[in-house]
Amino acid sequence: MVAPMDALLEARGLTRRYGRKQALRGVGFALSAGEVLGLLGPNGAGKSTCLGILAGVLAPSAGQVLIGGADMARSPLRAKRRLGYLPEQPPLYPEMRVDEFLRHCARLRRIPPGAIARAVARSLRLCGLAEVRRRLLGKLSKGYRQRAGLAAALIHEPELVILDEPTDGLDPVQIREVRALIAELGERCAVIVSSHALAEVQASCRRVIVLHDGRMLHDGPLNAPRALRLRLARPPQTAALRRLAAVATVTEAAPDAETGLYSVTLADGATAEQIATAAVGAGWGLLELAPEQTDIERIFFQAIGMEMPA
Repeated sequence: MVAPMDALLEARGLTRRYGRKQALRGVGFALSAGEVLGLLGPNGAGKSTCLGILAGVLAPSAGQVLIGGADMARSPLRAKRRLGYLPEQPPLYPEMRVDEFLRHCARLRRIPPGAIARAVARSLRLCGLAEVRRRLLGKLSKGYRQRAGLAAALIHEPELVILDEPTDGLDPVQIREVRALIAELGERCAVIVSSHALAEVQASCRRVIVLHDGRMLHDGPLNAPRALRLRLARPPQTAALRRLAAVATVTEAAPDAETGLYSVTLADGATAEQIATAAVGAGWGLLELAPEQTDIERIFFQAIGMEMPA
């Protein structure tokens, strides 16, 4: 692996053994600011081990992690200064209030005393915690505890953010907010998102790595889905759909029945939003517009050697 000149993170030949079990086998990749990377794999693939090594909470049996050129093993404080990490189970103090906990995290991160209030206010705003800032962490719902852990990870404005299952326990509105936050972070940071939810990775990431049995089986770009399922309340003739500039092909799900269900392929350069806008504007009654098979599903199942589910 040759790292790009502007790489913020470099992972080189990461290997980890637990006795006779080899959990990670020579994983290597690089990540630059502005990249949002999804880390995928079935249970036991080595994802958590990999994230722990990247975050400096677990030592590799072999290999090297560099963050901004600082070696995690030789200069851990320099490396971790540029890193924010949200583990799957956020390390919280249940007897602390939210704002009290974030002030504590700010001091641990050596934020100057005069800047702590601003840093806490920023993290509360970013993670939607202002209304519960005086609540005890132990009294919060799982979703709010998850957001408190995320706020702690961002308190020092890190350049590299590692998120392990960041939407676990969140409701649909909160998930949407976290997606927006990841997109905002991705404009200036390098971000790694590990999740069992393929849809979350598809929504947030533009590159994906697939691990299986400790090995890295895939590292490549993640494209938007091209095949869509379209359902309309007042379906037009198929020819009317074919005339839309955003549509390459259209197939009715059941040509002999007025189901209003179609399989649509996007034209080159077109987006699903263009089809939705056209359907609403034509008064066809848009009921559903969703991917039939996302790029992330194809990549994941092909990488681990499994057939796509029906």
